[in-house]
Amino acid sequence: MRTSPLAILLFAVAAFLGALGQFFYKMGADQTNGSLRSYLLNARLFARVICYVAVMALFVAAFKKGGALTVLYPVYASTFIWAAVIARLAYGTWKAIARSTETAVSALANQAANLMASL
Repeated sequence: MRTSPLAILLFAVAAFLGALGQFFYKMGADQTNGSLRSYLLNARLFARVICYVAVMALFVAAFKKGGALTVLYPVYASTFIWAAVIARLAYGTWKAIARSTETAVSALANQAANLMASL
């Protein structure tokens, strides 16, 4: 199955939104006090839900456009890179950047090999 460039773009956007959702999850968790109310009325946790719903909608749209799992999921692995960049911008830390980058680059390299093999 040939993967549509639009499907790849949709997954790339989903990767960024997934990382943004992780950031909102962390920020929202920092604002809770353990009560159910602090979870339910937390705007940042709600933003996380919106990001994750958007990710799922983008996944569905990408698959409808003709996307192969072997091409699209490694694109989504760039979430790790986006998460590290967002952490750097928000918290001034590069602690996990090496691990995140290594994981994403490895996934993308595997994807490139699979893509070349399928051509």
